[in-house]
Amino acid sequence: MGFRVTQSILNRNMLMNLQQNNRAMEKYQNQITSGKKVTKPSDNPVTVVRGMTFRSSLNEIEQYKSNADDGLAQMTTTDDALNEVSSVMQRVRELTVKGLNYGTNDQNARYAIAEEINKLKEHLGEIANSQIAGKYIFAGTDIKNPPYTNDPLDPSSQKEFRNTNNEPLELQVGQTNIVQINVLGTNVFNNDGNGGVFKVLSDIVDHLNSADEGNSDHLAKLDTQMDNLLKERSELGARTNRMELSISRLDGLEVSTTGLLSKEEDVDISQAIINLKSQENVQRAALSVGARIIQTSLLDFLR
Repeated sequence: MGFRVTQSILNRNMLMNLQQNNRAMEKYQNQITSGKKVTKPSDNPVTVVRGMTFRSSLNEIEQYKSNADDGLAQMTTTDDALNEVSSVMQRVRELTVKGLNYGTNDQNARYAIAEEINKLKEHLGEIANSQIAGKYIFAGTDIKNPPYTNDPLDPSSQKEFRNTNNEPLELQVGQTNIVQINVLGTNVFNNDGNGGVFKVLSDIVDHLNSADEGNSDHLAKLDTQMDNLLKERSELGARTNRMELSISRLDGLEVSTTGLLSKEEDVDISQAIINLKSQENVQRAALSVGARIIQTSLLDFLR
């Protein structure tokens, strides 16, 4: 025996189909207005999970880029400071060569040269206390205390490079990429552990201020300090290049990850509009057919 289709069944099915059509239209409308394929996890759990993974990766990349930018800023500042140290040392060497030429300089001239070298030594101390964002760049991890200073127990004492911190400052700029961003001040200003470059300059000043015209090894010691400075700058330059390459790699990784996230979440607007128009046409057809299905009642004829 066949199943009897009543008018109530027709009406109910028509309303159910219209409701499904309305839900489809709402879906495409939300996609167009939000620009996203899904607006809630239940729309597509797999897409939501993959999108969260890509967003987490982008957050990590953003932090690595921030670390790399901060590190590169300090490395650039450090290189500028070392370049200034190099200029000071070159000037000191020129003055030392001139001052040790006793045949053309009397004692007053040597006094004047000694005074200029002494001023350059003070300037070297200012460079040793260079800062970035309130942090001393040649103090190892002891970034809050000036490395070139008086004896804390005797404020009237002569300033010296007193920092002994040899801990590197390192930043993570990738999951397995850690780069040292500082140059140890002890390696630059006190590499021999006996006063370093400041002791060499003090000895030159003392020699020029004395009447002693004997042979000295001041130029050899200056050259040793300048060679050491060149070595430290070379190592810093290599690490700076590595940091710049890391930044370039992070930029590329950010672009590719953003593209994957967009492909996963962003809706094709033109396709969504086509789908919406299609559903609108279906709705109009359904309403037109529904108007024919719904039977007229006796009241319609009594109007």
